[in-house]
Amino acid sequence: MPDTTRIVAPGPVVRSVKTPQGEVLYPPDDWILVPPGDPALTRRAKAAGPTWQVQEKRGRKLFSRGLWAPAGRIAQIQEQLEAERALPSYQKKLDADGARREKKQAAYVEDFAGAVRGFLAFDPRYAVLADRLAEAVTRHATPVGSGTVARTQRIPIEERAEAAVIAWMRHQTTAYDSMKIARVKGKRREVRRILAETSRRMLLAYREGKDRDPATCPLMRALEKLAEPQAE
Repeated sequence: MPDTTRIVAPGPVVRSVKTPQGEVLYPPDDWILVPPGDPALTRRAKAAGPTWQVQEKRGRKLFSRGLWAPAGRIAQIQEQLEAERALPSYQKKLDADGARREKKQAAYVEDFAGAVRGFLAFDPRYAVLADRLAEAVTRHATPVGSGTVARTQRIPIEERAEAAVIAWMRHQTTAYDSMKIARVKGKRREVRRILAETSRRMLLAYREGKDRDPATCPLMRALEKLAEPQAE
């Protein structure tokens, strides 16, 4: 049993796991649960021999709950990693990798903001408003690890930009966050669809250059609110 690499779920009691078939298993006494957070340790532990990777599904998302592996093997790998990470060359590599990631992120933020502006396509009279909206959406959607649609690579950037604008408007220009939505399958999706249509109609008015009242337009009010100084 411990000679087989497995992907399992948390079990019903401490030091137990559950297989996809529902079987409850118990790791050997000399195994420990390595918490998530150190990719290098996890990667080397997996490569060194059989492990049990614990994953838990919450809604549509899958979360890592750690990795069961022999304690001796983990201690040896940790010792190797500590020695490597103490070398000056390791810090130099970290700095270079960080600079490369920052450069890549900056380029993506710029590209994403451009895609948002392209989706908005506001009339020239609302060019400044379009820039403010694009900045607000981009600032919210693009941080690494944010988990927003802007971070996915599964759809074109133009579709990511559109989805991010609609999501931002749902939270900033509608009462969605305070709505009490019945726990009925498909109901939340239906509410989102209706609110998205409302947001698209609002955006269309700006594309067509129609007059908008800053005192009553939800979009203008939301952007003004974001511009207000935040209390310390």
